[in-house]
Amino acid sequence: MLPLEGIVVVSCEQAVAAPFATRQLAELGARVIKVERPGRGDFARDYDTTVRGLSSHFVWLNRSKESLALDLKADDGVMARLLERADVFVQNFAPGAAERLGLGHEELRARHPRLITCSISGYGPDGPYRDAKAYDLLIQSEAGLVSVTGSADEPAKSGIPAADIGAGMYAFSGVLTALYDRERTGTGSHVEVSLFDALVEWMGFPLQYTAGSGAPPPRTGTSHAAIAPYGTFAAGDGTEVVLGIQNEREWQAFCTTVLRRPDLADDARFRTGALRVAHRPDLHAEIDDVFGRLTGPEVVDRLARARIAAARRREVAEVLEHPQLAARRRWAEVGSPAGPIRTLLPPLTWESDPPKLTPIPEVGEHTEQILRWLDTP
Repeated sequence: MLPLEGIVVVSCEQAVAAPFATRQLAELGARVIKVERPGRGDFARDYDTTVRGLSSHFVWLNRSKESLALDLKADDGVMARLLERADVFVQNFAPGAAERLGLGHEELRARHPRLITCSISGYGPDGPYRDAKAYDLLIQSEAGLVSVTGSADEPAKSGIPAADIGAGMYAFSGVLTALYDRERTGTGSHVEVSLFDALVEWMGFPLQYTAGSGAPPPRTGTSHAAIAPYGTFAAGDGTEVVLGIQNEREWQAFCTTVLRRPDLADDARFRTGALRVAHRPDLHAEIDDVFGRLTGPEVVDRLARARIAAARRREVAEVLEHPQLAARRRWAEVGSPAGPIRTLLPPLTWESDPPKLTPIPEVGEHTEQILRWLDTP
C-alpha cells in the first residue's frame, strides 16, 4: 500500500509549479483531481507538440491524475462537494482570484477544519510585487539566478524551470508536513509557497558570498567561483570531462596520478585553493596541455585511479540512453492520449509498492466518473 492511498487532493492548477507538486503526491498514492477549464484545459497543454502531438511540459507533469473539466464561475456546487471530500486543496491562481471564487484558504478552512490548503504564487500574498507577472524567467531574473549563471561574457537563465520546480518541491514537502501535523492535531493548516521565496532560498551561497565579500561570485560557466580546478576540460579527442578538486589531498593525487606532474602540487601559483582560483588561467593551461594529449577514456581512467570526482558532460540525447538509468531500470511506460510514452520513474520510491503511474489525461476525461463518485453516499 502506498503511503498516501486514501488521500484526496483537489487541485486548481496550471503551468508547472502546482502540477509538479501534485504529481509527487499522486505517485505516492493520493487521488489527485485536476480541475481544468472546459475546452483547452491547463494552458501548459499548448506549450508545444513535441511528444507525439502532446506538450513536453504537460507529459512531464500530469501523469497519474484525473481531469475534471469545470467552469469555476458556474459549477453548480461541484467544487463545494469536492472540497467536502478532499484532504488537500492546491491552487496557483493569480493573486486574489481564489478569494473572488470563494476558494480562499481562510474561507475554506472555516468550513472544513481538517482541510489542508496550499497556495502557490509568484511573489507571495502581499508586498509590492504581489500582482507582478511571475513567469519562471522573470523570477530567475529577480532572484539573481540569471546573474550568476552563464559565462563571464554573458549571463544566462537556467535551462530548466528552476523557480517552478523549487516552489513545487516546497509545496510538496509542505503538504506532507501538514498531513503529518493533522494526524497529531486533528486539524488542517495552510501552506503558502512563492516561486520567488523558493528560488531566493536556493540562492543562499551567492547571497552569502556577496554579503561577505562585497562582490558577487563571478560567472564562470561550469567552473566554480571559489574552487579550482573545477569545471569542464576537453581531452584530445574532443570528449568533455567535468571534474572537481575539493581539498589538498585530492590536489596532490590529481597532480601525481592524473597530470603526472607532481611538481605542480607545490608550484607557488597553485599551493592552496585560494591561489589556484587566483591563477585559474595558468592552472587551466597546465591541465589543457596534458589532457590535449590524451583520449577521453584515458582521462576518465586516470581520474578514477586517483579517486577524483569526475563526470562526462553529456548532451540531453545521451542522457536518454544513460547506462545508469538502464542498469537501474529507471524507465517505464505511461499511457496518454497519444498512446504509450516512455517516462522516468519518480525519484522518490517506496520499498513495498511501485509508484502509481496511471495515464496522462485528456481534458475532462474523468468528469463523469468524478461526478458519479460525488453522487455516491
